[in-house]
Amino acid sequence: YFAGPANAVLLLSSSSGYGFLAAVEHMTARNKGGKAFMTLNDGDQLCRPSHAAFTNASQPLVPATHVCCASTGGRILTFEIGELKLMVNGGRGLMLIDLEPKDTLAGAAAYTRSIRIEGIGRGGKEREESLEIRSLNNARAARGRKGKAADLGFKPSSITRVE
Repeated sequence: YFAGPANAVLLLSSSSGYGFLAAVEHMTARNKGGKAFMTLNDGDQLCRPSHAAFTNASQPLVPATHVCCASTGGRILTFEIGELKLMVNGGRGLMLIDLEPKDTLAGAAAYTRSIRIEGIGRGGKEREESLEIRSLNNARAARGRKGKAADLGFKPSSITRVE
């Protein structure tokens, strides 16, 4: 479930590497059962949504300028948010990152300055690392590419925006 302002724009992504931008006002349903908004293939999972933009009087958010994708295999790709479409009716979306056959998308985050990648290191120990814009620029390429192997030292499981 998600609660937030109707004018919020979210980046939705699936574990197969596809995603798109969507406004919360287009995701609302009249019936109690809700509505299917994102199409997932068999075995796919929805990754954690990321705020791309919203205006709220008490807590304004700077609109995101880029998207960072991290795969469970340790690859990172960043590209401009303008390469994604705002989809009104939902669907499958565009390919965010080209994944290896057994690799999955750990997550995608819309960001302005930095992101936090969380994962599991050696011995099952939870780890996290923040990446600033300087290091994220090294992984910049066009949307749909494989990205660059990141020297994280752990297997990513989620990615979030840091303000």
